[in-house]
Amino acid sequence: MTGSPAAMDAAPRGAEGFRLGNEILAFRFVATLSERRGDPVERIPTPERLGAWLSANALGEPGLPVSEALLREARDLREAIHRAGTAIAGGGVPDPSDEALLNRWSLRHRARLVLDGGRARWRLPDTDPARAALAVVALDAIATLGGQGDGVIKRCEQATCGGSSWMPAVAGGGGGARWRRAATR
Repeated sequence: MTGSPAAMDAAPRGAEGFRLGNEILAFRFVATLSERRGDPVERIPTPERLGAWLSANALGEPGLPVSEALLREARDLREAIHRAGTAIAGGGVPDPSDEALLNRWSLRHRARLVLDGGRARWRLPDTDPARAALAVVALDAIATLGGQGDGVIKRCEQATCGGSSWMPAVAGGGGGARWRRAATR
């Protein structure tokens, strides 16, 4: 589940100005609030921008309708993913309320992964497609943070990381780990 089908084609920064260079969908979503250590930059300030982010990540068509209420819920989801990732990267466990929020979102999952023209794509339901797309993000976060993907999540402490970069460590030769490109700043 980790990484959306769009990740294979994602440029580091998409046409809409979103940071898309991370192969992990949930981490790209966390990156919609960047520069957390300094002056935060909100990349989804409006419902239209959230719709544009979903579209840029192959989770909906351009112009996907998003309400103000769903934007608030999406930001709550994003911050729960961030807090859970930070806890796990620090060797802890997520707060139960963040786990509960992620689990509630996963129950809303109604999208289907389909093969279309030889490529995997998310097919969203006609009813409330933006909410279904955000449930895909929650599922990706659960799979990634829960260790069913590439393993342990580590936090980047370098000044250039902006305070919110996590990276899945991939076991390398000699018992070491190499870092994947996964900045969420």
